[in-house]
Order: sequence, then C-alpha cells, then structure tokens
Amino acid sequence: MSETHEVRNTTLGRSTQCPADQPVLEAFLRDNIWLPHSCTQGTCGTCKVRVMDGEVDHRDSSEYTLTPEERSEGIALGCQATPRSNLTLEPLEQANPDDGITRHPLRDYSGTVVVLDDIARDIRRLVIELDEPMPFNAGQYAEITVPGTTVSRQYSMANPPSQTHNLEFHVKRTSGGIATDGWMFGQMRLGDRVELKGPLGEFGMNTPQEEPAILIAGGTGLAPLKAIAQHALAGELAPQLYLYHGGRTRQDLYDVKFFRELEQKHERFTYRPCLSEQEWEGAEGMVTDVVLDDFSTCKGLSAHLCGPPAMVEAGVKALKRRRMAPRKIFREEFLDASSTLAGMNR
Repeated sequence: MSETHEVRNTTLGRSTQCPADQPVLEAFLRDNIWLPHSCTQGTCGTCKVRVMDGEVDHRDSSEYTLTPEERSEGIALGCQATPRSNLTLEPLEQANPDDGITRHPLRDYSGTVVVLDDIARDIRRLVIELDEPMPFNAGQYAEITVPGTTVSRQYSMANPPSQTHNLEFHVKRTSGGIATDGWMFGQMRLGDRVELKGPLGEFGMNTPQEEPAILIAGGTGLAPLKAIAQHALAGELAPQLYLYHGGRTRQDLYDVKFFRELEQKHERFTYRPCLSEQEWEGAEGMVTDVVLDDFSTCKGLSAHLCGPPAMVEAGVKALKRRRMAPRKIFREEFLDASSTLAGMNR
C-alpha cells in the first residue's frame, strides 16, 4: 500500500490526502477540491502549482511544458507531480470559487458498451451505460482505460449533463492507435465492459450569459459542443447560439439531421456545417473563414472552439480580428496520442 501525504492548497485553505503514487491534481479532484486543469497529460500547463513547502517527484513532466528554470523555482505540474512528503501548494492559475459553477468530484466508473456505430469517415459513436450515474458539466470529458493496459484516452461527453447514466462519445480513428485501431475500431463489441474516470476539464458553458455565442467545431470537436448546445438551449443560457462544424467532405460530417431538427425546434439556434474540399449546397471553405464571412463584427459575442490545434488557433485569430474580446473566447484542443507525445518531446 502506497504511503500517503497531506497536500494543502493555500489558495482555498483546504487539504487532502494524496498517495505517493498519485498525481496531486487527481487527489484534489477526487476530494472535490477544484484545481485549474485542462489536458491532464502534462502538455498544456494549466495545472501548474508552486511548491511552497515539501518535495515532489516530477515523474514524466516534459521540459517542453515545465522548463528547468520553472523547476528550480519550485513549480510543478499538478497532473504529473506526486508527493514525496507533505506538501503546501499554490496554484499559478486561480479558480474562482464564486463563479456559480457546480463542481463534481472525480470518480472511477464502470459501464457497458450499448452503442458502437460508424457515423462518419473514421468516426464512431460510442455510448457507455454506466453502473451508477456520473454528474458532469457540459463540455467536460472522461478518461477511458484500454483493457489489459495502463493506457487511458480522453473523450468529451457529447450528451447533455441531464443524462448521467448513458455517456455518448465521438471517437476518431488514429492509425496504429492503441485505443482506436487496437480496440474501439477493432476488438470492442456491444456488451463489453469498460472502465473510466471523470469528469475532467473546465471547458463549457454552465452559467447564463447576456451575449450570443458562436460554437466552432472541427471533426470530433463537435462532441463537447453538442453537449453545450443542448444544455444551453434547455437552460436558456444564451440569447442565441450559432454552431459551425467543419469537415473536408460530406464523409466527415455527422449528426446533420439531429442539428437540423434542433434548429427547427429552437429559434435561438443556427447550424452551419462547412466543407473545405468538396462543392455542395452548404457553406464552403475552412470553417473559420465561413465564420468571418458571416460576421462583420464579433464585438459583444462569445465563442467556444474545439478541434485540432491548427483550427482552434485560426479561429481565435479570426475572432480577435472581428473584435471579439479575448476573455470571451474559450478553447479546447483535441490531440491524438501521437500529437501529444510529439508536443512533449519537442
């Protein structure tokens, strides 16, 4: 049994017990003590903490995300560092405990595969029926463990948080991927048992806002935006929602009928699928360019972007050119395992 240490968050004035083999971020989240975080893979740096007292094991923290200078200054990655002693930590990014957002503790879950459908080119819809409900916020994700390994992969919930028993995920195939080629697109079958943990992440729209919102998705970046759109419409969180989904050809689009019906049901919702490499009756071009064509100004609006890093970066630049306030732009980048490793080893 691993030795346990007390870890204190000076900002919130709260402590938790953390096993020596567990990252401090995970210990906090399991105890429902919120720490800012995003990727949990050591690549984004959102969960950086300053070690005020005590010693940590940095484990696989890469110098790309955590520089030698930062280490010498006592900074660590919460999602990677494990305690070697009792710790006193100060998060570099501050969470606002009064932001009105309900936080849900991180937990382990088990479930059964009840849907496994091909819905677009190299994309599958995976629905897992949990043995017990998992409360989460629209936009959050779960980590699914590959059977027989210690490998886990992150997938955003595409269903609204009103549905806590059946979790919907959109999975993109990665050539040679352990989780996709080797399992979800290979050996996985209906009725299989699955282990996962969640919820994780800070991306989402969970409190009412006065400004209209633009939702921009590339590929399976649509998943969390599908959850956000349904949740926002049900709770009337924004006066207007504009959803853009970009793909190369028709083979890359999915859930078109679902969003068309949602558009007919709600006057406050507009759906714009876009194709960059095929002529068709809808919008053509890069999804970010289509947004620029539709909005002469984005002043007074907000945006949520999710998809490949290049698309997200292009979208952020485009929105800023249209005078959207940077603090109103929220982003989530989807990386496959090879991209994550490449980033860590640069």
